[in-house]
Amino acid sequence: MAALKITFLGTGTSSGVPMVACDCEVCSSVHAKDKRLRSSILVQSDSTTLVVDATPDFRQQMLQHQVRRIDGILITHSHKDHVGGLDDTRGFQFFQQQPTRLYGSALTLQGVRHEVPYAFAEHRYPGVPVYELYEIDDAPFWIGDIPIQPIKVWHYKLPVHGFRFGDFTYITDANNIPDEELQKIRGSHTVVLNALRKEPHISHFTLDEAVEQLQQLQIQQGYLTHISHQLGLHQHINAELPTGIALAYDGLEIWV
Repeated sequence: MAALKITFLGTGTSSGVPMVACDCEVCSSVHAKDKRLRSSILVQSDSTTLVVDATPDFRQQMLQHQVRRIDGILITHSHKDHVGGLDDTRGFQFFQQQPTRLYGSALTLQGVRHEVPYAFAEHRYPGVPVYELYEIDDAPFWIGDIPIQPIKVWHYKLPVHGFRFGDFTYITDANNIPDEELQKIRGSHTVVLNALRKEPHISHFTLDEAVEQLQQLQIQQGYLTHISHQLGLHQHINAELPTGIALAYDGLEIWV
């Protein structure tokens, strides 16, 4: 398998950081690493480009990183902060002259239809986005030259898909990973996990829970994402983390 370039397009929670109308220390910070768009990554090989989740910041993320084509969007689940940018795929469709391919579970794709119902109407208005939907389950598959292993995790009572790309695993919006799914992660060089804040949350790992999970997996490098303003300043929290674990930040690029 070819080497993969992973770009963190966003590392913030559903409200982003800074949060609208908030003047806390984090939201008022002038440091670039304290400014977080909604969570998403770009996965690139020499010939294939994938995006995980189309956030409400999708347009800004694509322009910021000068993405000229995509071969598919993998959708973890259909919450607004993960599908709110689907309409902005129209530019890719115009220049690539083909529908955008969306990959997700049956439940996730049902949510996509509710998010952009006009794209699936019997009589579609000219210029609306066009999609090809690909239902996935737990079976591995390929897009271009990139192998993908879906990983089923739980976001409270909602099933969410994480994804393993070769030696890299990305999981967002989770507070429980079943043992059988942990086996699919083991052996990864790099694992990304959500860490919303320090205080308990009904559907997200806390900072301590995420760190403990990464340490149990015994991976070489762990990154934390889907971060809220409640976690604290990037510089301060990053300094507290054990060796081999770090906060991800918008624009971070790694090769795996």
